Amino acid sequence: MLRFKILASVVPLLAAAVFARSEIGSVSHPCIALGDTSVELTSLFWTAGVHVAFTDDPARATVRVQITEDADAADFAVVDDGPGSESESCQANPSTRLISIAAQPVDGGQVVYLSTEGPADYRVYVRSKTFSQREAAALIVGARGGHRHLQAASL
Repeated sequence: MLRFKILASVVPLLAAAVFARSEIGSVSHPCIALGDTSVELTSLFWTAGVHVAFTDDPARATVRVQITEDADAADFAVVDDGPGSESESCQANPSTRLISIAAQPVDGGQVVYLSTEGPADYRVYVRSKTFSQREAAALIVGARGGHRHLQAASL
């Protein structure tokens, strides 16, 4: 009977460990490479070092991100639908920064206002099957935080 109790308590822990390992090690989340560092979105809130929230109220925003239809006018462009996308550019490594999208603003976290017009800290162009506009905005804000602009990023 004792063996059954031990087995019954260990099986859920093993299942949780397998799930967490596959979730953390997965590269299927939107990810960008910035020099030697990669920045990846995660659904595991507690593993993220940076939390980004979104708002519909521009007065509550700490960062404004404009979605643009012109790639030349954008500070950051995500176009990954072509046949030559670089899947190896975002390999998980110790310097990977994990970003989560929070439902509510987190203390010290950035609050992003997405718009198609008006003043913006970043301008983003997104044409992707795997990235949403919100995910691209979260990655660019989480990668640099605040109002600093990116120098170079690649998928």
